Amino acid sequence: MQVTALEWGITIAVILGLFVFDFFAHVRTPHEPTFRESAFWSAVYISLALAFGGFVAWRWGSTFGGEYYAGFVTEKALSVDNLFVFLIIMTTFAVPRIYQQKVLLIGIVLALAMRGVFIAVGAAAISAFSWVFYLFGAFLIYTAVKLLRESGHEVEAEEKRDSRIVALAKRVLPTTDEYDGDKLVTRVDGRRVVTPLLLALLAIGFADLLFALDSIPAIYGLTEEPYLVFTANAFALMGLRQLYFLIGGLLDRLVYLSYGLAAILAFIGIKLVLHALHENTLPFINGGEHVSVPEISTPVSLGVIIGVLVVATVASLIKTRGTAPQDAE
Repeated sequence: MQVTALEWGITIAVILGLFVFDFFAHVRTPHEPTFRESAFWSAVYISLALAFGGFVAWRWGSTFGGEYYAGFVTEKALSVDNLFVFLIIMTTFAVPRIYQQKVLLIGIVLALAMRGVFIAVGAAAISAFSWVFYLFGAFLIYTAVKLLRESGHEVEAEEKRDSRIVALAKRVLPTTDEYDGDKLVTRVDGRRVVTPLLLALLAIGFADLLFALDSIPAIYGLTEEPYLVFTANAFALMGLRQLYFLIGGLLDRLVYLSYGLAAILAFIGIKLVLHALHENTLPFINGGEHVSVPEISTPVSLGVIIGVLVVATVASLIKTRGTAPQDAE
């Protein structure tokens, strides 16, 4: 897959332009989005993501189009799980709903920037060392096990992590417990201090960093093309703010989502290990020769990912049928 510097430049410019548009059109003036507004813009961004996949298939072929779609679906599913953590952070810091959009959008932009660094590092590592796939695969399987163990205890784990971030921030920064509109820094008695809004943003930024450690190896298990990894991540993050307000009240009902994501991460981890064995160059494995093992194709990967998500979602909704969703405060 050959992507020119011009195509990279245009892609990044369009993505940044969409984020700038999102800020000035929806976030600059603090307000709580209506259900209709959130639903409309969520649909717009998902449509853009799907249309871009069609462009990839037209420009570089259906194989790369399939890899993009598999990566996008995986990243979107992981981002929904991220929303649950964002909800906990917003509740922990008691962020007023009219200011939550600003925190989310800035956090999402920071997430994309951090993932860009991880994508570049991952691409360089894969290009130089084929055995990196062993590490990625093992890490994803470990993450899947960890996700299963923490299932049902996400709130306690996140609150403990948030309290540590606040404690560290208060040691090095002057802070206030009072909000001052949507300001990140304000003045109290003539002294500049950090507001809880900035502390919430720091918590989301740290959470985004941890999410990137999981998501980047996962998508590299579906495609080795940095361009597809970056664009799938970007389009998955776009519309995440609207999705937060659209399904925030339903997040508590997705009780089996963590199990589904754990299954997906384990599946991709196994896929990476198989690929690493197929491309093996490590001298202590099969004498440094390639190992004849089956590889999992992109269509099969996409089918498994979608199938697991459908089963996890349907099972969750059946399990929690009749349960009233709780809105984030």
